[in-house]
Amino acid sequence: MFQATGAASPPPAHEAKNSSGGSTVQRSKSFSLKAQVKEMCTACQKTVYPMERLVADKFVFHNSCFCCKHCHTKLSLGSYAALHGEFYCKPHFQQLFKSKGNYDEGFGRRQHKELWVHKEVESGTKSA
Repeated sequence: MFQATGAASPPPAHEAKNSSGGSTVQRSKSFSLKAQVKEMCTACQKTVYPMERLVADKFVFHNSCFCCKHCHTKLSLGSYAALHGEFYCKPHFQQLFKSKGNYDEGFGRRQHKELWVHKEVESGTKSA
């Protein structure tokens, strides 16, 4: 059922024949033992090793350091909400920001409506 028809196929490119007729496998030269760039945890500024690495919004954390800014509960990738580089559990995110309808007010930043007021004042003085 699985008989080969035609000539035998040549050995794969990664195998090379030695003088005795046997085949030897060449090792890949892409693997190196050079030290990788050490990643630092955003929260504690210590080295993050691959087994404990967690990436959220392009920030690297230890599993244990990824926690809510408000209540310090440990977060997972499915249970967090982020705003301006700060991470919160979903209940506190809603309590602190979503219920107010203004995300900037909770952080003490300038509200967006202030930016609109300035534009309206500028456009009103130019047309008058």
